[in-house]
Amino acid sequence: MRTPGNEENMKKDSVEENVSDHEDVNHQKNESITGFVNDLGELQKELKRKETITCILQTLESDNDNLYKIIDECIKIIYEYLNVSIIVVAEFDNSIGKTKIMGQWCDGSVNNINGIMKYMPVELSDILNEKTMLIVDRKEGEENVRQILGKYGIRSMVAVPIAVEGMPQVYAFIAETRYEMNWDTHTISYLFDISKILQSFIYKRITNKSLRKSYEALKEILNNLTSGIMVIDKQEDEDKNKRVLFCNNTLLYEMKNGRKFAFEHYLNYEKKNKKIYSTKKYYEECYDPKTERWYDIHYIDIKWVDGRIVSLCNFTDITEKKKYQQKIEFQANNDYLTGLYNRMKCEKDLKLSIDDAKTKNSSGAVLFMDLDNFKSINDGLGHQYGDKMLKMIAAKLQKIDGIENSCYRVGGDEFIIIIEPAVIDESARIIDDIRKVFASPWYLVDTSDNKYYCTMSMGIVVFPQYGDSVSELIKKSDIAMYDAKKNGKNGFCYYSDGEDENSYKKLDIEKNMRLAVEAGCNEFEVYIQPIVDTLTEQCIGGEALVRWNSSNLGFLMPGEFIPIAEHMGLIVNIGEYVLKSACLFCKKWSDRGKNLRINVNLSVIQLLANDIVEVIKTTVRDTGIEPGNLVLEVTESLAINDMTRMKRIIKDIKKLGVKIALDDFGTGYSSLNYIKSMDLDIIKVDRTFTKDIAEDEYAQAFVKLIAELSKTLEVQVCVEGVEYQEQLGKLKELNINMIQGFYYGKPMRVTEFEQRFLENTR
Repeated sequence: MRTPGNEENMKKDSVEENVSDHEDVNHQKNESITGFVNDLGELQKELKRKETITCILQTLESDNDNLYKIIDECIKIIYEYLNVSIIVVAEFDNSIGKTKIMGQWCDGSVNNINGIMKYMPVELSDILNEKTMLIVDRKEGEENVRQILGKYGIRSMVAVPIAVEGMPQVYAFIAETRYEMNWDTHTISYLFDISKILQSFIYKRITNKSLRKSYEALKEILNNLTSGIMVIDKQEDEDKNKRVLFCNNTLLYEMKNGRKFAFEHYLNYEKKNKKIYSTKKYYEECYDPKTERWYDIHYIDIKWVDGRIVSLCNFTDITEKKKYQQKIEFQANNDYLTGLYNRMKCEKDLKLSIDDAKTKNSSGAVLFMDLDNFKSINDGLGHQYGDKMLKMIAAKLQKIDGIENSCYRVGGDEFIIIIEPAVIDESARIIDDIRKVFASPWYLVDTSDNKYYCTMSMGIVVFPQYGDSVSELIKKSDIAMYDAKKNGKNGFCYYSDGEDENSYKKLDIEKNMRLAVEAGCNEFEVYIQPIVDTLTEQCIGGEALVRWNSSNLGFLMPGEFIPIAEHMGLIVNIGEYVLKSACLFCKKWSDRGKNLRINVNLSVIQLLANDIVEVIKTTVRDTGIEPGNLVLEVTESLAINDMTRMKRIIKDIKKLGVKIALDDFGTGYSSLNYIKSMDLDIIKVDRTFTKDIAEDEYAQAFVKLIAELSKTLEVQVCVEGVEYQEQLGKLKELNINMIQGFYYGKPMRVTEFEQRFLENTR
């Protein structure tokens, strides 16, 4: 049971509860889009409530003298808003136990409403006589009341008293027969406001009050509304100014700072709308920069109590709701970690950019960027350091001129950048600036000694030349990005016609690779490329290289599937399979009296896994390989990303008796100091120095320096990529005695390698 006075407190409590709820939601980082839509729905419901109150006021102020017809029209407005089974306004004389229906509306599920209303109020007379609002719903309602209502098929009801001359002579019954309602606070408050309006109207008609009393009653009603109400005379005064006829307490006191803004806004609205009288409703959300407040503003022209045409202006302060809405919109459109826009916002903005390019007969570009080996940092250091790097990358991207507001994080380590048509002429400079972002180390730990390098691969597609739909352009830029990875990473590649088939091929590779790994990696085959001692011309070992002989796709080279394996996280399974297979081959050779080394590459993800040392230890034990015959190759960029961690891992691996080689030396960021600090066994000079070594003095000087340094550090040197006799001759002059390249043999199947090199012949 709720009294009208308690209803006011209930509304205040409701407001405080809603504010508390909003504050709780504001602290949730991952607020769903559904929450945002629901909030907008509540905003629309509130607007609808205000509109129905305005319509009821307009109906009550009509010239129609038929009281019952006016009440019927008001009931119809309320029914269309609430969508309940029954709405009845009835006089009830408790002294004689009789009911007179003044107006009614019901849906098709209700039969004999007159019979229901003839007897039900009589049975509830003791309760109705208490001058209280009677509420029966899922949460409230005494059992005896429920039994009475159940006799008439009513499952939920609100009975609102309408007092005339201080006594509840009229009741509004709002009932539901289809299901049990939960009469929420907003609905109860709405019904309370309506009852006050009807009370004033009925009182005026029944007692034939004077114009002054009518105005006072109406003023009292409007003063009790929670929104600001201003009534403005449509006619100008002698000074050709508009006059405010009424301003309720809410606008006078609670919204006093916005009162001037509200009146000035109306004058601007009136200037644009010349009609003297119009029943057309006007609604707008407005922002007042002086007070930094947001308002819902609603206008409609009505007849005032004295018959003149006035504008009824409804002003509601929605600042807090607007702030909440903006936060929801930010969460819906922005990545919570980096603050960049997210994929949903990217797709919206890209659609606008495509349309802009078409309109201006210009071009734009989509840049799809994926971080190389980011998973190694994330897994090796921990997600908190991976998150830190993503934030740093996002901050630097946003500082690049031309793309400040067009950078998007669309996945874990995937970014999209839109080059708008307005800056397409600067695309070369923008791409170069993006590459410079990744040219310097990142300081993720609070010490200058811990420098981390992270490169990126980027695919670029120009629109609308290569597509005019969002999904098509993102797909094509993704295809180009994979091509960049296949070309050696740390670069970019433009999409061109004919590459669509690559997209389908990539999907096939992903699907079949997952199946191949789940089946035990048996489709992957180990090839061996010989490593030869130039002094003896004998094979001293070989490097294990993986190939994929897919039952569905055929034979695939590493460049076709390794980048995808790394991206999918399957490289660990494949890498462990190659390591075990290579060790078994080496053990077999040893059993045949051929003491050869086997070199195996460790991926970034493998090496930084927490159990890598245990995996190697178990593999050595299970295969029976001599630990000294196993050489694990790590890349230069990997080795310097976390020196402290890498030195510890390498130290633990070397305790097993396994050797360590630094692969691709000379192509990354490291200096010669790293060679000394990492306790390496072998340095493998990248093939880029071999190509023109017979004539290139810089390459000769570099290899000579490494050869001389290796003697001091007691490290062996192996040069890759040797294909011709001239290259071999120059390397011999430079005292390089370990060679790998096509000159001695391409990567070959194990059976061919054994036939050619196990007998110590060239």
